[in-house]
Amino acid sequence: MINITIPQPSVTITKQNNPELSDIYGFTDFHLIPRDKGGIFMFYNNNKELLFVGKARKLRQRIKKHFEDNVSPMKMHRDEVAKISVCIIEDPVHREIYETYIINELKAKYNIDKVFFK
Repeated sequence: MINITIPQPSVTITKQNNPELSDIYGFTDFHLIPRDKGGIFMFYNNNKELLFVGKARKLRQRIKKHFEDNVSPMKMHRDEVAKISVCIIEDPVHREIYETYIINELKAKYNIDKVFFK
């Protein structure tokens, strides 16, 4: 049997109410998310409920797309996102495994692909 443990986040940022500094979608610490690293990201709401899990070769760019494009599964739920956690994982195969495992283990609310728990 394979034993998988969920990696600890490398970066976690929280949405600010009425931020004084420049912000991206309410996240003043968005710059802490690496732009040239690959990994997985997790969106949480105020109740610490996991909303969505994704993976990317370039994390910051991909996370921004979830807040901007019209094809993201999160497009109707962007306002719910209160916290973003990022785990740096460079190996694409490991990213795929972790993403699928986290979606099913923590029952991500808005992931529609790779779901085995429904």
